[in-house]
Order: sequence, then structure tokens, then C-alpha cells
Amino acid sequence: MAIEIRPASVFEDVRALLGPKSPEANVCWCLSYRIPSKLNNELRGPARGAYVAELCRAGTPLGVLAYDGDEPVGWAAVAPRSDTSFARSRTIPYVDDLPVWSLWCVRVRPGHRKRGVSHALIAGAVEFARSHGAPAIEAYPLDSGGARVDLTMAYAGIRKNFERAGFTHAADTTSVLAGHPRVLMRLDLR
Repeated sequence: MAIEIRPASVFEDVRALLGPKSPEANVCWCLSYRIPSKLNNELRGPARGAYVAELCRAGTPLGVLAYDGDEPVGWAAVAPRSDTSFARSRTIPYVDDLPVWSLWCVRVRPGHRKRGVSHALIAGAVEFARSHGAPAIEAYPLDSGGARVDLTMAYAGIRKNFERAGFTHAADTTSVLAGHPRVLMRLDLR
């Protein structure tokens, strides 16, 4: 399987990875960290997808998608930290004053897992951030110590996958997800 990483700018492909089976469902659409909490809580059902469609039309990719041929099989959310709720986080610390980018969600479609897609997504997100001038990129994965992680909560990624991609532990956090601590991992892009 040859995986190609592209900017996530085609709404139909983003919907294939993030959209619900039922249009009325209140799924994340990877907006929880991207938009202010008040707006995130106000957007319900179809309004969430419509908001993502508008972001796609605005021309700024929301992250990157992994493709197997023409089929979108994976997603990674990446953006400047200053444009996310991580900019105001009380649980994810700042390491320094660099205008870093955040990589906060990695998702692979069922049927395509265990094939290296998440590794390709991390590498693609790094290249996307680098091509947009990011001096460094951060991720906030789970430090599960090798324990299994519930797939619904594994979106933050696993520490070892980021270590394989060259990220290093930059700080501990007080954030916990699915019973596992999250750590701040960083990759310098300068």
C-alpha cells in the first residue's frame, strides 16, 4: 500500500474521515480544539459539518489526509498552536515562546489500521507545518506505558509513535485522557 499525504482541503474527503453516519449526530469533526469552546458547544448536528465545509471553502487546509489511491484513509489535525484552544490550556504547558504548531489528532479508518498510516500522517503533518514556516511542532500524545488504549480515545496518538518520528519529550502535562497521562512531545523544525 502506497500512502500519499495531501492537505485536507476537499470537504468530501474530510467528511469521509470525520463525519458521522447520521447527519444529525453531534460528533467532534475535530473542532473541539480548533474553535472556541462556546462556539463548539453551540454547533449541533449538521451545523458542525457545515462549519467544516466552510473552513474547507475558505482555502486553509485543516490538516492532512492520507490517501490509498483516491480513497481517504487517515486524518491528522495540525495548525498553529495560537489558533487552537491549546493556546489557552491550563493543562498543556508552554515550553518557550516559539510560535509552534500543534498536532492533536491522528485518525485512521477501520480496515486500514496497522499498515503504517498513522506514521505517514505524523510525517505528513510535520512536513505541512514545516512548509508553512513552523519553527517547531508539538503533539500531546498518551503515555500509556505500553497498555492498550481505547481506540475512541487514541486520537491524541501514542508517545512511541511520536518518538519514532523524531519527537522528544519536552514537558509533562496535567492532562489525562482515557486514564493515561498526556505528555508534550516536540520536534524542532529549524
